[in-house]
Formats: sequence, structure tokens, C-alpha cells
Amino acid sequence: MEHTFYKYHGTGNDFIIMDNRKKKLSLDTEQIAKLCDRHFGIGADGLMLLEEAEGYDFRMVYYNSDGKESSMCGNGGRCMTAFAHKLGLVEDEANFVAIDGPHKAGILPDGLLSLHMKDVEEIAIHDNYTILNTGSPHYVLWVKNVKDMDIYNGGRKIRNQAEFQPNGINVNFVEKIGTGLWVRTYERGVEDETLSCGTGVTASAIASTGTHKGEYNKVVNTPGGILQVSFTKDTGSSAKNVILTGPAEFVFEGMIEID
Repeated sequence: MEHTFYKYHGTGNDFIIMDNRKKKLSLDTEQIAKLCDRHFGIGADGLMLLEEAEGYDFRMVYYNSDGKESSMCGNGGRCMTAFAHKLGLVEDEANFVAIDGPHKAGILPDGLLSLHMKDVEEIAIHDNYTILNTGSPHYVLWVKNVKDMDIYNGGRKIRNQAEFQPNGINVNFVEKIGTGLWVRTYERGVEDETLSCGTGVTASAIASTGTHKGEYNKVVNTPGGILQVSFTKDTGSSAKNVILTGPAEFVFEGMIEID
């Protein structure tokens, strides 16, 4: 059967999106992985289904390119909101639910999208790295010359450490540049570097403030573009009012045969 698909990206983190409000799609792991394959499929870092959810504008169901349902995706959340706007489901604000709970999103006058992320309840600070969960678990490693790093091998090694099994962890290599950050991310489920990771950028921005309290607005550079993260820290080990802001771009749409 032929199905319509839409391709979006948020700072180079790209997704296949399908409208599944009528529940006509029931994709297995192998089918999703094939659709995301960059040589034999459409090609994407992940696939998302827009579904109905009582009390919300829509439900976001996210799968990594390995075909397995995954945790929250920040760039995906903005792209899904842009898609819902394209369908006429929302105007300039969205109230949706994802695997980690409810989210609010807004389409700003400048065309960027803002996404309210989950509160971060625990920030584990170590000598040269920080671990926290921003909807997905992240390992934030402080480095120098991040643009020259071997992200694939370095990220894969940390992602597969025994203490993070069986699900693994996303790994962010972060360099502080002035008041901003440069972030490169190895994503579990993609098992490679992606051009941007929304939850990873969010984790890196929060981690960069250490144990300090206050209100922050961080500019974060990634290989795919620039994102902004604002948040409040009432304590040194938690964060709230977390908002990720950045673009969500429609690329193309098409039809594909799915057995």
C-alpha cells in the first residue's frame, strides 16, 4: 500500500513524518529501519508518527533510525509541531504528548519554533563530564578542539560502557566558546554522529552552568546550525522552565510503497 510521507529537519537532524491519525500504519522495526536507510530508503535520523491523543492536539511517536521506539527528541518535537501546523491542527501554539509526557510548543513571529522540555530533576556532575536526562539520557563531556574530535569512535565507546546498559546513553562532546557552546553528539539508536541533537543541546546548555543558580539563555552551535536553550535553576542540581528554540524546516513530501 502506498503512504504519503513528509521530510523535515531541525538544524540538520532529519526525520520522516507520517500522519497516522486514522491508524492505517502499523510499522515494525525492520520496516522503519528500511525507510530511514540512506541508501535503500528515504533516509533519516528517525521516523515520527502523528497520532490522536485525547486532551491534546496530537501525540508524537518517535523511532530512531534503527527502527526502535525511542525517548524524547527535541528537534523532532519542533518538526512535528511544524507538521501539525501544515496539517491545520494548530495555529501558533501546540499542546502535545510524547513518550516523556506533555509538551507545549510555539511558532514564533520570526519563523523559529520554541519547545518546552521536561524539567531536569537530577544533574550528576563529575570531574570532566555531567550526566542528566532532558527527556533522553545524556553524557556531556567537556573537550577542547571539538571540531577535530573523532565523535564516532569516542561516542561509541562511552555509549557502550557497562554502566549505561542495556539502553545505552547519548554522548555530547562540548566546548565552551565565550558565553556559548559548540556541541557534537553521538546518538544511540542512530549509532553515529548526527548534525544536531535537541535533547543533547539542552543537556549541554544546562550542564555548562555547573552548580550555579539563576536564569539562563544559552546559544549553542552544532554542525547543523544554531539553537537556543533557556532555563531556570533554583538549585545547582535541577532545572525547570526549559525551552529549546530553533528552526524546523520542511524539505519535501512524497509517496512510498510499504508492504
